[in-house]
Amino acid sequence: QVHLVESGGGSVQAGGSLTLSCTASGATYDSYCMAWFRQVPGEAREGVASVYTGDGSTYLDDSLKGRFTISRDNAKNTLFLQMNSLKPEDSAMYYCAAEPGLNSEYACAPPHLAQTFAYWGQGTQVTVSS
Repeated sequence: QVHLVESGGGSVQAGGSLTLSCTASGATYDSYCMAWFRQVPGEAREGVASVYTGDGSTYLDDSLKGRFTISRDNAKNTLFLQMNSLKPEDSAMYYCAAEPGLNSEYACAPPHLAQTFAYWGQGTQVTVSS
């Protein structure tokens, strides 16, 4: 079992910044895909960014490049999503997800499919007002 706990969401005005954190605990594996998803009511959960711990490679959705950055602190088993220049359309529930072991490299290959990930955090709400 892998336990994920997100934090860092909140309400900001357009143009503001937030940093989301996701701390993992529990079972350990040689490699993981750690990812951020977001979801608005009535829509599917969409992959935003990911880190494959096997080689440290990262992925960020093209539409978010220049504003969002994904990073990981290996020593603290913590994943981050730095979000700058936030827009109202970034408002969503943000979820941290993990897929460990043999399927992890596949899980990190875009497009990120929510059903590929075995472990999820509880979500953290991001609200951006105009």
